[in-house]
Amino acid sequence: MGVFALSLYHHCRRNFSFDHHYQSCRTLILQSAFESVRVQRLSHDDSGIVEVHLDRPEAKNAIGKEMLRGLQNIFESINRDASANVVMLSSSVPRVFCAGADLKERKTMNPSETRFFVNSLRSTFSLLEALHVPTIAVIEGAALGGGLEMALSCDLRICGEDAVLGLPETGLAIIPGAGGTQRLSRLVGKSIAKELIFTGRKVGGRDAMSVGLVNYCVPAGEAHLKALEIAQHINQKGPLALRMAKRAINEGLELDMESALALEEECYEQLLNTKDRLEGLAAFAEKRKPRYNGE
Repeated sequence: MGVFALSLYHHCRRNFSFDHHYQSCRTLILQSAFESVRVQRLSHDDSGIVEVHLDRPEAKNAIGKEMLRGLQNIFESINRDASANVVMLSSSVPRVFCAGADLKERKTMNPSETRFFVNSLRSTFSLLEALHVPTIAVIEGAALGGGLEMALSCDLRICGEDAVLGLPETGLAIIPGAGGTQRLSRLVGKSIAKELIFTGRKVGGRDAMSVGLVNYCVPAGEAHLKALEIAQHINQKGPLALRMAKRAINEGLELDMESALALEEECYEQLLNTKDRLEGLAAFAEKRKPRYNGE
């Protein structure tokens, strides 16, 4: 990932009781493309987990042109990185995931510039959705407008109880324009999506889980811990299998059943002659943890 400046630092995770090796400091690689978006690559047993942090505290992580360029560069780089197995998308700003598009910046744009920005936002979220590896949105606090649309582009969503999620665009006489009308309806169903978008109603973490908008709702402040736990489980699985499973699910949902099953067969076939599949069988027979290399 040559676009990033690299530096090493030590990161302590002494409060992670679910795994004893977190009692000591961990080494992480910190990578930054733009000031408002930062990347961390975990090491040792967690090598393969990539954390993308939104870091624009003065604007509650509102997405402006600079942040959008950072996200585009990062997602493109992750997609080229064979060592990445799972991505966590979270916020470095307390009590907010992302407040949506930067409306102060939007006010300075003419209609042509606005159209270009919204199209770029839509394509960037589509790039996030199309990443080869599983992605997890870690939501504490507000995820509104474009912020929720970004979270909807992830495979999984974990939120804290005090999270606030919503698509308030109709209150501004527009509609969600970065995939929200399509991804929300596919996730929670047409009727609930219409009600949330028509009214602009915001929902809390527990309500979001009850309608299927998020996978887990945990006590406030613990969303990152839960997301990391899930990421660790994913990271232990065969990397090529994860990519094929994601492709089979995402592409298969757009097909009729016969075509979808043919796609599943194609994805399965691509795994039959891999070294990882043989390693999985050997590890099972030898009652040991498999060592997958993505080959």
